[in-house]
Amino acid sequence: FSSIKRSETVIEPGTTAYDSWVSAGANVYRQFWIFNLKNPVEVLQYGARPVVLEKGPYTYRIRYLPKENITFNPNHTASFLLPQGAIFEPSMSVGSEEDKITTLNLAVAVSESYSLVPNVLHSVLETMIRTSNSSLFQHRTVKEMLWGYRDPMLKDTVGLFSTYNGTYDGYYTVFSGKDDISKVGMIDRWRGERSLHFWNDKYCDMINGTDASAFAPLLDKKKLIYFFSSDICRSASAQFEASLDLKGIEVYRYTLPPSTLASPTVNPDNRCFCKNPKTTKNCTLAGVLDIGSCQDGRPVYMSLPHFLHGSPSLREDVLGLSPNEEHHNTFLDVEPTTGFTMRFAKRIQVNMMYGPSKVITVLKKVKDYTIFPIVWLNETASLDDQTADMFKNELISRIRTLELIQQVLLGTGVAIFALCLISYCVLRGRNSQSKLA
Repeated sequence: FSSIKRSETVIEPGTTAYDSWVSAGANVYRQFWIFNLKNPVEVLQYGARPVVLEKGPYTYRIRYLPKENITFNPNHTASFLLPQGAIFEPSMSVGSEEDKITTLNLAVAVSESYSLVPNVLHSVLETMIRTSNSSLFQHRTVKEMLWGYRDPMLKDTVGLFSTYNGTYDGYYTVFSGKDDISKVGMIDRWRGERSLHFWNDKYCDMINGTDASAFAPLLDKKKLIYFFSSDICRSASAQFEASLDLKGIEVYRYTLPPSTLASPTVNPDNRCFCKNPKTTKNCTLAGVLDIGSCQDGRPVYMSLPHFLHGSPSLREDVLGLSPNEEHHNTFLDVEPTTGFTMRFAKRIQVNMMYGPSKVITVLKKVKDYTIFPIVWLNETASLDDQTADMFKNELISRIRTLELIQQVLLGTGVAIFALCLISYCVLRGRNSQSKLA
């Protein structure tokens, strides 16, 4: 059993793990729901609370390109680049990329964040907004919001994922598991470093676990599993929730615990993730992660969709949100014997912040700092029928056969030991009787 487990789960050419590791075995999709602002005039003129309605999904196929520049290193690690690209899937979308959205002006939000304190910079920004006919909110197509447009104020390309297509994530260096199967897939380095440099704290800057595509074999449901996500610039953990059947294969479902984005008052480990006490209500705000330190200072906040597990004030400041555990939480379905992830849904929301100003006209009616939801996404994939049958027939059946043989051999060994013990007792009894005679 140990030999089969090792030979199939080690990351090296010729193994089952390697084939699915080089390129995703199933189609991976990223679905976007964009929040459309319903009352921009009321917000600007009267300081009303924003009311939003999500539109979507707009679906793209991603991770269709295999890993590049794969190099196996002497210390039983493998290094690679992860190419990034997205292809629109009209048949899996509600609407088109040309649909119009009313949403926060990204350029204004970014520029205002760079000038949170000095009024002189606010005056400069006020002039830039006025001369470019910009405002706090804007009308853009889905394609422009996601992949970029030429902004008239900054005179540069602006977009939520404008630097995604045609770029790479990494370098990653991961353990192959050849010398220690318990370390298979664990990240040794990201971008050449063993720790991050975003949080200025040893704990928060740790790179823990794998990339969540696979974990060490023989999972223990009592233990947490760990993974690193470059999307949120940090490591996280997931806890066992239930055993499920996926196409005839038992999988363990793991979900994010609410403590992941809890406020430091509830989870002290999150203290180092609080970067700005002023905008996070003195670090008491739950449910959002300020990733500005890994976004060149831009006011980007990550959360679960609809601020699931977030402070009630987040949904009071922006109306129209309805968090749902089933539809908005992240999960991983992992086959426990091999550690392979068979189905997953990574769900995150991208938010940006804007705040009040006495100088900038479009912000004069804003009463407090507002974390505004821009888009939430569901990155998902699931085992297909053909791969499920192959997995059951070629791998699980072999492992179960070996387990059966192991049990038979163990049973045979116990039986032989019992017979030997009985024979010994009988012979010893006879010898004792002979001596008495």
